[in-house]
Amino acid sequence: MNLPNKLTLLRVILVPFFAVAALVGFPFHYFVAALIFVIASVTDCLDGYIARKNNLVTDFGKFLDPLADKILVMAALVCMLYKSESAFPFLSIGGNVWQLFLIVAVIIIISREFMVSGLRLVTAGKGVVVPADIWGKLKTAFTMVAIVYIYLFLQLCVSATEILSANLFNIGAYICFALIGISAILTVISGVRYLWQMRKYISAK
Repeated sequence: MNLPNKLTLLRVILVPFFAVAALVGFPFHYFVAALIFVIASVTDCLDGYIARKNNLVTDFGKFLDPLADKILVMAALVCMLYKSESAFPFLSIGGNVWQLFLIVAVIIIISREFMVSGLRLVTAGKGVVVPADIWGKLKTAFTMVAIVYIYLFLQLCVSATEILSANLFNIGAYICFALIGISAILTVISGVRYLWQMRKYISAK
């Protein structure tokens, strides 16, 4: 197994460690979760770069690399959603509107990942590779930045409850929602573009 594939496999192995750090309440666990996510994200950048530079692209890497990315991001979003109600107390105000917002945004992001995966399967059977365009790259980068910010903010809320004023807490929380909202918008744009570009391969005729 070459180095890029080992890095991709490491990203998959890191996912359960991330989930434990995100969900189990030991000291600075959100910070540890954010750190693990950053390390996993760095391997995502490195494996592709090393594979292309040294001509180490393999079928195993083509299969596992996008799968590893999706597993990592979906794990982070699901864990965030699970912790959000207890992490953001004011979410209960207004009939859990913010909780609903997070749920819808996460469903949009995860649905797009399944849609693109299915599209890749269909086009691969016809010998066509679905390229990652600028919108897909923006979506991925923005979502990863959003996830890191959210987990660091959650750690701040846990560690600095006494010094974090209500206004600062609200500002930080609304930034979380804004980042997730923008990620969801970029997700929709990139998903629609994928469908439009590959529409002839998924014709119902």
